[in-house]
Amino acid sequence: MNASLPRQSTAPPDEPQRPTEDRRHRNRRRAITLLIIGLLIGVPAGYLVISANQSRDSGKDKEAKYSATGLTPDWPSKVQRRLYQVPVPHPADLVASYETNNWKTSRLYVQFRTSDAGLAAFLTAMGVSRADLKKNDISISERDQKITGWRFDGPRSWWGLTHAQKDPAPTQDVMVNLTVPNAPKVYVVSRTVP
Repeated sequence: MNASLPRQSTAPPDEPQRPTEDRRHRNRRRAITLLIIGLLIGVPAGYLVISANQSRDSGKDKEAKYSATGLTPDWPSKVQRRLYQVPVPHPADLVASYETNNWKTSRLYVQFRTSDAGLAAFLTAMGVSRADLKKNDISISERDQKITGWRFDGPRSWWGLTHAQKDPAPTQDVMVNLTVPNAPKVYVVSRTVP
């Protein structure tokens, strides 16, 4: 016995039947779908490539900074200035710095040129005054002079001081060249025991 089943229509009887999709509409829909898929893949991939390049460049900058073997013409970072208590004043130019670290002592070497007011502000921020400077007192050691290439000889007006502080605060050795009026050049070695 072969019973015939009622035939079901493809659409409910109360809904109007959709016209078949023409070729142009189908191609447009496929193109939009491909564009969306391309953007969903391409934008994150592009972001990753850009991010990787920036990260690599940042690493190269840090490598160059930390592989330096002497003074580099650059301001010490804010963290270094705060840690070593070397408040480079504004205005200052010809700024150069270099940091060394080992298990016994960390040192920050800084040089800059400033104005008389800048020198006064620098010394005050360190907790000393211009009256503490002593003529021809070479406070920076021979060892530190060799590391930086500084020389404190010749017919110049050299003034120096050592600002010793209780650990863990750093001790600063300061040399000031007052030969050029209103343009003192300052040399600082700040050392701290980790």
